[in-house]
Amino acid sequence: MQNTAKWAAAPHNGANDEAPYVKIEGVTKHFGDFTAVDNVSLDIRRGEFFSLLGPSGCGKTTLLRMLAGFETPNEGRILVDGQDVSAIPPHRRPVNMMFQSYALFPHMTVEKNIAFGLKREGCARSEVATRVSDMLHLVQLEKFARRKPHQLSGGQSQRVALARALVKKPKMLLLDEPLAALDKKLRRETQFELVNIQEELGITFIIVTHDQEEAMTVSTRIAVMGHGRIEQIGTPADVYENPESRYVAEFLGEVNVMEGRVTQCGGGTVVLQSEEAGCEMRLVSNVDLSSGASAWVAFRPEKFDVVKADESEAPSSFPVENRMSGEVWDIGYLGNLSIYHIRLDSGRTITVAQTNSSRRTERPITWEDRVHVSWEPAAGVVLVR
Repeated sequence: MQNTAKWAAAPHNGANDEAPYVKIEGVTKHFGDFTAVDNVSLDIRRGEFFSLLGPSGCGKTTLLRMLAGFETPNEGRILVDGQDVSAIPPHRRPVNMMFQSYALFPHMTVEKNIAFGLKREGCARSEVATRVSDMLHLVQLEKFARRKPHQLSGGQSQRVALARALVKKPKMLLLDEPLAALDKKLRRETQFELVNIQEELGITFIIVTHDQEEAMTVSTRIAVMGHGRIEQIGTPADVYENPESRYVAEFLGEVNVMEGRVTQCGGGTVVLQSEEAGCEMRLVSNVDLSSGASAWVAFRPEKFDVVKADESEAPSSFPVENRMSGEVWDIGYLGNLSIYHIRLDSGRTITVAQTNSSRRTERPITWEDRVHVSWEPAAGVVLVR
């Protein structure tokens, strides 16, 4: 999808060393006895597509509303482009917000919905027409300019709301669960459209979402939130492949977390004895743990290898390193993947994902098969919290 809005800025991925465009310093927000946001600090770069990701009640929407000016921090401050905006009302901030409900005016056409804010500001008629035309082209709705909201699909309504938010040329756009009302297929398509539009305009986008896949698709960086605090900030690959806590590992995608006791640590290697796994787990890790300490290892399902056990194989009297054994308990076929639920000899059930790289309809591994599950030392992440 190519867009050529006349007033577009250069694309920007936020990967630079300039001063942060948005700086949140020690912000706390209370509602009575409840602390919605608890001493949050973070920096957001100019031109970045930044996600606040977390479950309901984690404080992400409250933080977004403080950025917009709809809520005032009890403590801390918020700076935008070097200016403290904590006490500045919403209409005087260089930001605009797109709400989950879209809030389109039902009696107005698409072009009048987009033009509404410009007319309220007293823009000249010629300028309104030019900017609305640019927006209609940007979101590919030129053919729908005279339609009213009830004549639009969910995806088209979403794009009208986006165009209305962007037509006033904000320096930053805040998006509160903007794709939640769309079906799964349309949501995926719209995610990429959002990315293309953001790259075309070079505007800083900050999105609130509880959808891990959505955050992974659109973001340059993600802040994972929990209980009013930020648990981890990083690129989508960072937070997925290198979670810093069990909370982040378990919230962001499917994961198997198993506990073990450290038997060896040093030289970039950690060895744990795990009753849950029924084996010794050797991992590549630079964590500093003393012998006998408890730790956890997070494995993504796709990091495992699974093979059918040899029926003539004699049971081992001692554990094999980085290899668990068990029985296939259930199978889910997802087209591109097969998901295996495997009950280990220890009684623990794990999830293993295998790519369906061929067109075979008969699986080499099926229900009640005895299997071995193994992994490379770099496949798991050692966690201490």
